[in-house]
This record gives sequence, C-alpha cells and structure tokens, in this order.
Amino acid sequence: MCSNFKSIPMIDVSPLLAKCDDPKMGEDGGVIEVVRQLNQACTQAGFFYVKGHGIPISILQEVKEKTHKFFELPYEEKSKIKLNATAGYRGYQKVLENITKGVPDMHEAIDCYRELKPGAYGEVGKILEGHNQWPLNPPNYKEMMEKYINMCTDLSRNIMRGIALALGGSPYEFVGDRAGDPFWVVQSLVTEKPFRKWCKRHWMTNFHTAVEPLDICKQRNGKVNQADETKKVERAVYGEHLVGKVLTNFVF
Repeated sequence: MCSNFKSIPMIDVSPLLAKCDDPKMGEDGGVIEVVRQLNQACTQAGFFYVKGHGIPISILQEVKEKTHKFFELPYEEKSKIKLNATAGYRGYQKVLENITKGVPDMHEAIDCYRELKPGAYGEVGKILEGHNQWPLNPPNYKEMMEKYINMCTDLSRNIMRGIALALGGSPYEFVGDRAGDPFWVVQSLVTEKPFRKWCKRHWMTNFHTAVEPLDICKQRNGKVNQADETKKVERAVYGEHLVGKVLTNFVF
C-alpha cells in the first residue's frame, strides 16, 4: 500500500450502481472505469470517498441534525443509554471515556453495532452480543438511523461487487458463504475543538467471514522468519489505514 498519496480519492460510483444487478456489468464501459478507480484507491491509498451513492441528501441532513440534537442534551439524558457490557458495549460514551493507545479521546459518541444472536458466533462473538441502545429523544432516532444503516449496507455490498471485479473475480465473489454476512459498526460522534463543535459519523463494515481469503487478497510482505525461512503471509484489509486514522483522531 502506497504511503505517499497526496489526497483521498473521490470515486463516482453511480455507473456501478446503475449496473449492479446486471450479470454482465463487468463489460460496461462506465463500470470498468469505476473498477479501475476502486483498484487504484484500494492499492495506493487504502480507502476512498464516494459520490453518486444514491443516499438522499434529505436523509443525510436528518441524521446530522438529529445527532446534533442528541449531543446537545444534558448529560443525565444522554447517560440513559450509557455504553455497557450487557448491551455488547453499545451506547453513549462521554468525552475522555474512550481510550486510544492510552490517551483519552476528545469526543463523545453513540456506538452501534450489528446485533448478534446469542451463540451465533460462539465464544468469539459473545462479547458483542446485545442490542443497540437508541435514545428516545430526539423522537424517531432509531427508525431514522436504521434506515440510514440499511442504505449504507446496500451501498457497501454493491461497491464490493466492483472490488470483486477489480480483484479479477466475478461481481458476486463476495456473497453467500464467502462474505454474505456483513458486520457493521456505526459511530456517531461529536468532537470538542477549541473554537467549535462538529459532528460526524463513521460507518464501517466487514464483509469477510471466517474463511480463507482469495489468493489475490493476501498480502505477502516478503519477510522471512530466520528460524524456519518461511514467508510471512497476512490478510490485506481494505480500509485498514483509514480505520487506524479514525480511531486515533487522525493523529497516527
């Protein structure tokens, strides 16, 4: 992955979305161009912005406005959905409560994850079993966010079809048993700045399950273990660089 890129790529995915249900989408000129840009972004930057995503501006604005209203409430009201282990570590966290590499973060947030059925993933998934905690104030916040999350999930699934093409597979490579069971994370947060307060949302999804990844998805870094002289093989995770940036408030 390149580390000297100058700007975050912006990709218009509308041609891809227009053909996402066409089995021959890989032959379309517009899709081919989107796939080229996805490949370049994933291999050189590790993440990208998208436009032409089809999520209505009205939905984005409503999410922003209602999230602002929640964070403007008194702490006593916000703490009604306080993050806790029973909820699978979902809910509200106050400023300085989240710790990144030993340093308290200057933000407060609502953490939401896809809800897991008890026992669905055995012991490894037990810590995340629970239900999302949605505030009653502002009204209809739960319904609004679930609609937004569903739109993001569908969008991400369609983008993965383009990434599958970029990797040389069929557009349906990441469906079914291989990656048809997405786990998503949504963090709505407000960051304290010296002169202003601003709100943002992170939406992250994991479309790979506990199976061996495609050979073309593996990262071989060429390092050799002196003891057994074998090469070290690791998963190459799209967006890993961005996630690291986000979780450290873009410090690292």
